[in-house]
Amino acid sequence: MSTPASEQLQADPPRVRSTHDVNAMPPVGRAIPLGIQHVLAMFVSNVTVPIIIAGAAGLSEAQTTLMIQAAMFVAGVATLVQSLGLGPIGARLPIVMGTSFGFVPVLIPIAVGMGVPAALGAALCGGVAMALVGLFLPYVRFLFPPVVTGAFVIMIGALLMPVGFAYVGGGFGAPDFGALHHLLLAGLVMAITIGLHQFGRGIWSETAPLVGLVVGFIVAVVFGYVDFSSVGKADWFSLPVPFAIGVEFHLSAILPVVLLAVVTCAESIGDIVGTTVGGANREPSEKELSGGVMADGLASVFAAIFNAFPQISFSQNVGIVALTGVVSRYVVAIGGAFLVIAGLFPKLGGLISGIPNAVLGGAVLIMFGMIASAGIKMLSGIDFNKRNMLILALALATALGLPAQEGLYAGYSDNVKAIIESGLIPGALVAIVLNLILPHSEKSMRNDV
Repeated sequence: MSTPASEQLQADPPRVRSTHDVNAMPPVGRAIPLGIQHVLAMFVSNVTVPIIIAGAAGLSEAQTTLMIQAAMFVAGVATLVQSLGLGPIGARLPIVMGTSFGFVPVLIPIAVGMGVPAALGAALCGGVAMALVGLFLPYVRFLFPPVVTGAFVIMIGALLMPVGFAYVGGGFGAPDFGALHHLLLAGLVMAITIGLHQFGRGIWSETAPLVGLVVGFIVAVVFGYVDFSSVGKADWFSLPVPFAIGVEFHLSAILPVVLLAVVTCAESIGDIVGTTVGGANREPSEKELSGGVMADGLASVFAAIFNAFPQISFSQNVGIVALTGVVSRYVVAIGGAFLVIAGLFPKLGGLISGIPNAVLGGAVLIMFGMIASAGIKMLSGIDFNKRNMLILALALATALGLPAQEGLYAGYSDNVKAIIESGLIPGALVAIVLNLILPHSEKSMRNDV
């Protein structure tokens, strides 16, 4: 049984309390670079989601820049609420928030078919659903054992991989899709990212995707593949404007996003547990779990109002906490403050929106593969008996196979088709239902709690 947090703190020598205590503040000279490190680890992932969805929906450069700016600003505000707390909202743990990749497979068809305002309206409703799950978490946590959450994360990574390859080829609808210069740029970014991730040390390993993107961007500039017009048009300073893109509510868009939002809570629970176990050597309290999931939901509502997509804790930052042992929530709050500041300067968003799709593709393809790998790691603690193998087999078969055969559900209503086309929703529902109805052995019950 783990040592209680209070007893552990007394056992630690005074010189390490500032790193092992969630509520301690390290010296400012150390806290600031640690906070910036958290921002660097999540920055690329956070701004990639609006770029992908805006590109698929055919938004203008100005609208794309606006959504990138919103993604940074909202992630910063959400991180501050999650780490510092606001009443019952927030885990008050060193958790970095950002735009979730998990919703991309569902939001892209909504944004393309109904428009980005419909995607934002659905995301707002999804945020409300997540907040309600957080409020009633003690009563619904049984729905998300490791076999379900692991399968869910694998499905996210697998369903995003075709999107990654679309960017490697130059992006959705590119007239020169698959051109050699796109493939070479993507290959360069991948090579640098893989090399630093595997052989770099310290911050070089942790910021490998960012370094790969920067180098790829510089090479693209040298060869004339970057358009800086969006930077010149953007303002130096601007406050985020609520509802600038607009919000619309369509039932066929809301249903799949709300279902996905409920399932996504499992990912948030896993990150909170990973933060406390990996950094503070203890299990999270019910208050921390409930407050953390509620913060995810309300931050997602806030995001939709300010033209951004659903927010969730970032797993890579959970890894940084475990790696460094620094669990001070104030360090993460400093990183959140930097994100808020970055979101106030549209020229930064314009610069990011100018990154060629192929350069992004070299980085996001690895990220999407790592998401699936993380799901496999989550399954390492379960018993691979015939029950769990069947759950995984049918969930993955449904998620990956059903959307590829549109004729099977062509005659259904738009609402049903929207749910099936995502792949993620039917796959997750299969995993949850099978986990509830298939009998447990004693060993699998021990491993699934």
